[in-house]
Amino acid sequence: MHRTHSNASAPVFLVWFRQDLRLADHLALDAARRAGGAVVPVYVWAPDEEKPWAPGGASRWWLHQSLKALAAQCAAKGSPLVLRVAGKGGALAELRAVAKACGARGVYWNRRYEPAAIARDAAVKKALRADGLDAESFNGVLLWEPWEVQNLSGKPFQVFTPFWKNVLNRAAPAEPLPAPKRLLPPPAPVPGEPLERLGLEPSVDWAAGMRAAWTPGERGALAAVKRFLDEALAEYDHGRDLPAQAGTSRLSPHLHFGEVGPRQVWHAVRERGLSGASAGLRGEETYLREIGWREFAHHLLFHFPHTDRQPLRAEFARFPWKKDRKALRAWQRGRTGYPIVDAGLRELWATGWMHNRVRMLAASFLVKDLRIPWQDGAAWFWDTLVDADLANNTLGWQWVAGCGADAAPYFRIFNPVTQGEKFDARGAYVRRWVPELSALPDDFIHKPWEAPPLALAEAGVRLGETYPKPCVDHAEAREAALEAFASLKNR
Repeated sequence: MHRTHSNASAPVFLVWFRQDLRLADHLALDAARRAGGAVVPVYVWAPDEEKPWAPGGASRWWLHQSLKALAAQCAAKGSPLVLRVAGKGGALAELRAVAKACGARGVYWNRRYEPAAIARDAAVKKALRADGLDAESFNGVLLWEPWEVQNLSGKPFQVFTPFWKNVLNRAAPAEPLPAPKRLLPPPAPVPGEPLERLGLEPSVDWAAGMRAAWTPGERGALAAVKRFLDEALAEYDHGRDLPAQAGTSRLSPHLHFGEVGPRQVWHAVRERGLSGASAGLRGEETYLREIGWREFAHHLLFHFPHTDRQPLRAEFARFPWKKDRKALRAWQRGRTGYPIVDAGLRELWATGWMHNRVRMLAASFLVKDLRIPWQDGAAWFWDTLVDADLANNTLGWQWVAGCGADAAPYFRIFNPVTQGEKFDARGAYVRRWVPELSALPDDFIHKPWEAPPLALAEAGVRLGETYPKPCVDHAEAREAALEAFASLKNR
């Protein structure tokens, strides 16, 4: 079979894909192409090298779909994606094997910033260079490198606002690079594994809700960007807090898997904000600030790598958490008896995603009403979120628990009833995800235990049977949480 445009004399470079599953604005891919040779795209499935944070169930489902999309793109561009499954030698052994098979001159990749990945990548780079290969890494995941952003004392930031002011005073992120029109293939096919060999999809199909909610892959990501710009950006400053509306970007999983890069999103939002009637758009600044929080999360995890398991504020290691497996299970399954909390956990279970406002409420309920360790909540989110990202997950849970950088004060304890009434006033979000309450009047949708017996009967609600009674009294739980917090000062 004739291989068009193949060049047996051209140097070959591997591009090691990880959390950058796209072809546009891919710095490692661009470097390999500019080196003037053939490009071999490679993905190595090596979950053992990411423990204790190997991808969870929802992430693995997404990864399967995203790799399938990337493989189709690479093939269409001329150089098929090579999939490998790491054995005892890990990713390094697979990269060496692929490099040897195609006579590669070098291996390029975009950096990752999780502690395990940093250690692994440093070892891989050292070993490949010792082999005589050109091994280089690039920044294709963040807007600013964590080690380049420092306060006036030369130390990392621990408060977001000064961090944000610092990066905004820097040069704007560079314009994103276009996707290559074609990729020059290696002289001969490179052996790889079929996608199914990675074993990413669940053996029992629980992913129907995720398939209905998402389109993984670079094309799906770019479509999501366009939808956000066209339908939600203008009202983002207000709409992002209303879980019943499509007021958020829903780009978090696409950004985590690198199906779209932060530079692409940054410039798309900036351009929309500067154009026509949208000039001066407040939603633009609010959304870019959220991109800033993503950067801040990676900044913190890079400088404080222990925080994936331990509180940044050391005194919280003494906090009197409770071990209550029954309460944890009720929270995980959306059976706490607090409708807005239960709606969020059920949305998560069905779609692999939860609205950010509700994430805060659900997390606050776990760590403050139930006083269950934030690490238990982080572990559940890690397994069930399609956008499970170690930096963002760590920052979010420590923020709510009051034990991290720039954390919410511990005494800020969200009331699930008043929060529901404020952000889901008509109960549309609750009615969607907690349908057994759907016939309740608006006045009681967030507090069914206060509904008169007749209203409950007419709505077909039997508390304790069709829907649980509250697992705790919020007012009492709040006081107990404040007492627990106060105890830290007395030790």
